[in-house]
Amino acid sequence: MTLFKFDKDCDLSAWQVVDDRVMGGLSQGAISLNEDGNAVYNGHVTTRNNGGFSSLRCRFEAKDVSKYSKFRLKVKGDGKRYQFRVKSGEIDRHSYIHYFETTGELQEIEINFADMYPTFRGRELDMANFSGEQIVEMAFLIGNKKEQDFVLEIDEISVLE
Repeated sequence: MTLFKFDKDCDLSAWQVVDDRVMGGLSQGAISLNEDGNAVYNGHVTTRNNGGFSSLRCRFEAKDVSKYSKFRLKVKGDGKRYQFRVKSGEIDRHSYIHYFETTGELQEIEINFADMYPTFRGRELDMANFSGEQIVEMAFLIGNKKEQDFVLEIDEISVLE
């Protein structure tokens, strides 16, 4: 099941960039569409002013994913490490996360639901891993504790059995 497929006519208004500026940091991210119709999430992360992250988020009405067991991301990164994040409840403050490495080439990355663990503000929580019942938000985050430019091209996000 496809959760989100980017294309040339895609409405990006559902996607929101949230940087460390919400807590006084100076990082900055942006989203746009390229000539292939893929989303391009890019920017600069800096640790100055106690910052250090940029995220790209999409909220939506709850989607039942209980018939599936993993996410599949079709992405082209810049050789850096990113997080894929989901929230399972509308009022949840925590996210379930999994890191993935990019290679500079187009990749299909599979992430098992059971491997996604709960965090809040960068701290792992003593809770069960993602149950795989439903999601209300998905996100990408970069925050590698160093100053760096980043570019992540996103084609599709889906779930697999």
